[in-house]
Amino acid sequence: MPSKTPDLRRLRQFIAIGDAGSLTAAATSLHISQQALSSSMQQLEKDLNATLFRREGRRLTLTRAGELLLAEGRTLLAAARTVAERVAQADGGAAENFVIGHTPALSGSEAYTLLEPAVTAFPNASFTFRQLYPDQLGAAVLDGTVHLGLRRGVVPTNELATAILGYDRVRLALPREHRLAGQAAVGIHELAGERIALWAPPGASYYSDFLMAACRRAGFEPDYVVSRVQGAATVAAPLTTGAATFVTTAPGPAMGGRVVVTELEPPLLVGAQAMWQRHTSSTIRDILLTK
Repeated sequence: MPSKTPDLRRLRQFIAIGDAGSLTAAATSLHISQQALSSSMQQLEKDLNATLFRREGRRLTLTRAGELLLAEGRTLLAAARTVAERVAQADGGAAENFVIGHTPALSGSEAYTLLEPAVTAFPNASFTFRQLYPDQLGAAVLDGTVHLGLRRGVVPTNELATAILGYDRVRLALPREHRLAGQAAVGIHELAGERIALWAPPGASYYSDFLMAACRRAGFEPDYVVSRVQGAATVAAPLTTGAATFVTTAPGPAMGGRVVVTELEPPLLVGAQAMWQRHTSSTIRDILLTK
């Protein structure tokens, strides 16, 4: 028996059950009776030709198919909301407002450079840039409040579509008085025994994991400290930590000459990863992915 396209109302109810953990709690949150919700879920199972729940007395757990629908359903509902908003916007004749979110690991100027082809190609569209922490960024892209997310490193995700927009060379930012600051280039092995400032601890940030792995490949276990100043430009970290910091800033003096950015050898490249809602289309996004 062929399966049908899921009804979005029933899909929303199904996700409410998955979030609440029980039919009773979901029915309360949806302001409908348990009987009506149960009947709706039976129809959803019939539509999809799949068993979504294991029913053991009063206990309800998701089957493998149910777990898949819970993950995919969130994405589908988010995309449906985005489509509805864009249709209403187009019907009202309003110019498109494309919202870009980026983590602190990408500066505002770096984010703009990545978006510049689209800014040029769509002179009637408006663009809004927002800085968000990685966990906030993923959630904002998923719910559609951010149309394109930008972050450092290659982060695996099943909920969002991703692509690498480009690569930047990693350099080293040092306090002006640091022993390595006078060198035109610093070998990564020279950082053995030096303290390195990170924006997030390894394990909590794929970018931090990437940088720590580069140190280990060079033959040493990095000594790191997490910066106590969050959200500022990465090149500012040496001022508050006294430590070396990996940056993608151009070489030369920075922060009024109090920080020096030097080349890192051998060259280390880090990607700028774009993330967006699956099941959506965007001519602005297409420009960036095909440039």
